[in-house]
Amino acid sequence: MRPAISVILLTTLIGAGQGLFLALFSVQALARIGLLEAPGASGFYPIASAIALAFCAAGLVASFFHLGRPERAWRAVAMWRTSWLSREVIVLPAFMGAVFLYGLGHHLGWSSVTLFGAIDATLAIGAIGTVLCLLLFLCTGMIYACLKFLAEWHTPLTVINYLVFGCASGLMLAAAYAAVVAPELVRFLAAWAVGFTLVALVTRAASLIRNGRLRPRSSLQTAIGVKHPRIVQASQGFMGGSFNTREFFHGRSEASLRAIKWFFLVAVFPAPVALLGAGTLVASPALVAAAFLVQYAGLLAERWFFFAQASHPQNLYYQRVA
Repeated sequence: MRPAISVILLTTLIGAGQGLFLALFSVQALARIGLLEAPGASGFYPIASAIALAFCAAGLVASFFHLGRPERAWRAVAMWRTSWLSREVIVLPAFMGAVFLYGLGHHLGWSSVTLFGAIDATLAIGAIGTVLCLLLFLCTGMIYACLKFLAEWHTPLTVINYLVFGCASGLMLAAAYAAVVAPELVRFLAAWAVGFTLVALVTRAASLIRNGRLRPRSSLQTAIGVKHPRIVQASQGFMGGSFNTREFFHGRSEASLRAIKWFFLVAVFPAPVALLGAGTLVASPALVAAAFLVQYAGLLAERWFFFAQASHPQNLYYQRVA
């Protein structure tokens, strides 16, 4: 498939925003029950919520560049009963609304307001936001995992990878933020960031191994309905390209694909872990921030490779122009 930069930005940006929100809510919940030291900075939650909201908003804006008629984007919700894309379009703004209320609640001091005599208002909003966040991960991943004709995507590993990559990048971002305003939380957040990064390494390696062993169910013979054992396509029969040759194939060489794969394998996993470990040991916010930036750059490459690796069955027929 041909990777769309707008979709790559959408999925990586909102993933980081979702992961950051989950990190915030986890810190608050653990601090509430006494398992973690509460952040000392007064604006810790509101500012971090604004950052998470900004990432989600940037991803939403990027998605509009993927639309042929952006003014009709609202119609995407019409197929919510059957379309995971429509469900994502509904859940994303709902999640963003929950993040906004969560940050606003902390800014206005809603933590002193209790619901049902036990749960403070911000925790309740955070719990709702967490459910919406997980639903958003599910919707985004299932947009691709539900496509049976794209075998590289049609696996539970697709949804799992969207979840763990989002949590890993969000925790990296949370650690970078904490290194500046709440140093007492850096080790906790860094440990969880490393943990999710290692889980992501295992699940992404599993998907790469699986996809490398796939064998296409279709062939040139089934594509054109001719049973001759030896068929070679020399031309499509016309001199120029078409929608099929532009939109369903990335146009890069095998060498380029290998280079991008090895780049993201280094940039997403060992490089940020090393930077994060060094930044935590020497208490350097710059190194911790570099860990997030390096990992995010690797995630852009990983998501490009994710789209490019999928081979659409139509490419059996639309292979080359004259």
